[in-house]
Amino acid sequence: MLIPVRCFTCGNLIADKYDDFQNKVKSGEAPDKVLDSLEVERYCCRRMLLTTVETIQQVIPFYEAIQKRNQEVQSELE
Repeated sequence: MLIPVRCFTCGNLIADKYDDFQNKVKSGEAPDKVLDSLEVERYCCRRMLLTTVETIQQVIPFYEAIQKRNQEVQSELE
């Protein structure tokens, strides 16, 4: 997963807090309480942690489709 090292707006370091944030949210804690406990106070930094998504899960289907199409083209050429 690609996690921004710093906040795009203010430049605060946020990557070191991401693992703790993910673990606590997955265990059932409210995201706003977790961000407060991690001392992430600025809205821009909170946004960075809340809106980070796993992009690899969105890219894999396209990669697989391209590989499948390449195999089809190769089989047609043979």
